[in-house]
Amino acid sequence: MAKVLIIGGGISGLSAAYYLSKAGLRPTIIERDNRMGGVIKTDYAHGCIVECGPDSFLAAKPQAMELIREVGLAGEVINSNDHLRKTYILKKGKLIPMPDGLMMMVPTKIMPLVVTPLLSWGCKIRMGLEMLRRPTGPREDRSVADFLIDHYGEEALDYLAEPLLAGVYGGDPRQMSVNSVLTRFVEIEAKYGSLSRGTLAAPKPPGSGSGGSLFRTLKNGLSSLTEKLIPSADCVHGAAEAFEQTESGFRVRVNGGWLEADSVIMATPAYNAAELLKPTSARLAELLMQTPYNDSTTLSLGYKKATFDHPLPGFGFLVPKKERGYVAACTWVNNKFSGRAAEDTVLLRCFMGQEGMTQTDEALVSIARQELGRIMGMQAEPYFYAVSRWPGSMAQFTVGHEKRLAEVEALTARIPGLSLIGNGYRGIGIPDCIKGGKEAAAKIVGAPVAAAMGKH
Repeated sequence: MAKVLIIGGGISGLSAAYYLSKAGLRPTIIERDNRMGGVIKTDYAHGCIVECGPDSFLAAKPQAMELIREVGLAGEVINSNDHLRKTYILKKGKLIPMPDGLMMMVPTKIMPLVVTPLLSWGCKIRMGLEMLRRPTGPREDRSVADFLIDHYGEEALDYLAEPLLAGVYGGDPRQMSVNSVLTRFVEIEAKYGSLSRGTLAAPKPPGSGSGGSLFRTLKNGLSSLTEKLIPSADCVHGAAEAFEQTESGFRVRVNGGWLEADSVIMATPAYNAAELLKPTSARLAELLMQTPYNDSTTLSLGYKKATFDHPLPGFGFLVPKKERGYVAACTWVNNKFSGRAAEDTVLLRCFMGQEGMTQTDEALVSIARQELGRIMGMQAEPYFYAVSRWPGSMAQFTVGHEKRLAEVEALTARIPGLSLIGNGYRGIGIPDCIKGGKEAAAKIVGAPVAAAMGKH
């Protein structure tokens, strides 16, 4: 039986392990941390479910739901409370609701755009005239900023696109690749010219029929999924120190000893894979190092309802870079998902990005209270808090990523038995990572067994 090593025990590596075990192969996962799951980590405090990393996954991408069903957790799935869904943008110190009908930052309804105080009349006219653009065909990769300024102008970038994308990618749209980050909109531009007209006319992508719910999660937290996957593999805790090709396959050094394998799946950040691969393929390592990663910090704050002095009509708010201190976004957890907080508790989740990495926990709480006071007019004091720091966790798909990735995949194909997966390649979300794990497993077990695993 083929022996498979998986380096990295996050959702990518665990998904690969599950699909390998389903095909009759039991892999070994090498994980440097003392816990599995990567950035998916659920804590429980004061009757609240506190997500330390991602709190949900997009319902429109099917891979997460497929895996959840297969492991028997379908009954635990809860949908976001989309009847309460309203997101605010901070502008000149005031929280202004985003206009209805936005598909990301693309307007699909006229009247909400006309009446919103979020944008100036000059910007609204510019966005309306965008409907008249004609198709120009495929173009070279550009930054997300250049792409969106070309269509809607600088103000729409600053007060719609930048805060939305910062909340997802934690990065700078002036560096992000539009081909890799907004692939569907690039396709719409090539075919229709106008993003607004094309979004209305284009067929919905496969899997977008999600019953109206934008986000989904699990009743007892996303760690419920990773815990279900852990038994699919044996685990060795320790850092992968070296990687070598051998006559019969590969070997990986961990805790000073060598583990042999026929196949290796590297389910790590690209920079970790680069260090391991440098002696084998200097060019592949060089390309992998060109995918930068940002740090991320989340701060959860629990308040007693009796002391909480602010109404919460929506999912939360985003802070544009032009107005940002430390808090880039805040989720009003009670509204987004039911059952996250104890009956007497209001739970907020603040995203503080790279800036939060160097502050103490106590300093972060103080900073967040000051900024929430300024933004929400709130003086309540939390009775508990939880801080999570994730260094080098958020992959940034910068301009040229698509071209670099094509070369990465071509070079990887020259090392039979090696797969590279994770959030640094074709998508950063949970469904994207699961998809990568499933594809890596299918490559190892072969087409006939992959068909038996089920293709969607």
